[in-house]
Amino acid sequence: MSQEKRRILTGITTSGTPHLGNYVGAIRPAIAASRRAEAESFYFLADYHALIKCGDPQRVQQSTLEIAATWLACGLDPEQVFFYRQSDITEIPELTWLLTCVTGKGLLNRAHAYKAAVDQNLAANEDPDAGVTAGLYMYPVLMAADILVFNAHEVPVGRDQIQHIEMARDIGQRFNHLYAAELARKGVSFTLPEVRIEENVATLPGLDGRKMSKSYNNTIPLWLRPKELEKSILGIVTDSRAPGEPKDPEGSNIFALYQAFANAEETAAMRQAYADGIAWGDAKRKLFERIDAELAPLRERYDVLIAKPERIEELLLAGADKARARTRPFVEILRWAAGIRRLTDRPATAAAATPAGATALPQIKSYRESDGKFYFKLATADGAVLLQSRAFDSPKDAGRLAAALVDAGDDRSVVAGLLLDAAPAAEIALPADAIAAALAALKADKLAKA
Repeated sequence: MSQEKRRILTGITTSGTPHLGNYVGAIRPAIAASRRAEAESFYFLADYHALIKCGDPQRVQQSTLEIAATWLACGLDPEQVFFYRQSDITEIPELTWLLTCVTGKGLLNRAHAYKAAVDQNLAANEDPDAGVTAGLYMYPVLMAADILVFNAHEVPVGRDQIQHIEMARDIGQRFNHLYAAELARKGVSFTLPEVRIEENVATLPGLDGRKMSKSYNNTIPLWLRPKELEKSILGIVTDSRAPGEPKDPEGSNIFALYQAFANAEETAAMRQAYADGIAWGDAKRKLFERIDAELAPLRERYDVLIAKPERIEELLLAGADKARARTRPFVEILRWAAGIRRLTDRPATAAAATPAGATALPQIKSYRESDGKFYFKLATADGAVLLQSRAFDSPKDAGRLAAALVDAGDDRSVVAGLLLDAAPAAEIALPADAIAAALAALKADKLAKA
């Protein structure tokens, strides 16, 4: 069985100018991940998300150009990855609606952004939902569609975005459960995404010490000229400790920013400088020099790219064509699973194989061969073999492993491990994802009957 590539997905909302927080928290680690031989990487410009935050059409368009040029300047190779604009993938809004119809309102009520807006209104003695758009409320579902439409395994995010990935998992799992039998018949289901965070740089502090964010107006733009960059860094808020007085690197905005760009040796040297009482002005100059050393060659490439929007547009449209080769057939299956299908489109075996109103399920069949050994096989509802087990000396051993596979359901990591024991030398007709989808249908049926 060939090893499935890890699909890694990330995007940036096109509502502002890229800043150091975007670079450190998303762009740099995502591009580094794209070079992993075992990875398949997806990068998108989240212009639909931008409409939630920005009502200026020119700003959204210009931001899309700036962010696209930024990723390319930072080393993204569109030939090796999926690089696209969110709005060019028409299956994303369609999937958003399919997911909306299985998402509980209670789940969305708990979303941090929505709760923060409500709390702010209550504190101002306003109606709880004053100024809250349906776009803000539904943001987590659109984000889930971004992730699930490509069955991403990993999503690099800051800590403030962890909840959105957890919600995407909940939404995908709900769809998998509701349509388990239909998805199993097609050999697909949603992969449940995992969060990936770079511990030291997940959330970068801004000029005022709060999280660097456009909404706080405390960002350091990524492509400032050197003099402007130095001036911006000199404006970082510090405490009143004088030169020569030891300073604590923990909680220091300057140190946190420096650590995000420095290697281990440089970080240790700065930590010692803090203990020795480095002056804040000297610390800021060291920070400027370290950041500019990394950004200077990238800035040159950015300047060339930003002057050629027609070339970037060509790359984005080509990336969308490449991405939609994945999304079109997948969303067609999801539509079918949810019942959005032609009236003549019925599984050939469904009526004959099952009673009226029932749904045909995959099957696990146990049997004994003439060699005296015991086996089991997993097959689709219409008899296509997905998994043929190895030989077991005891029927209990074969049955125990078959039951464990069903209990694992769509937990792909557990299924993949069990498959190594179930069929190390067997023919496995489909990838672990397809097998997990069939097992998820059996698990759902088992739970329904319990």
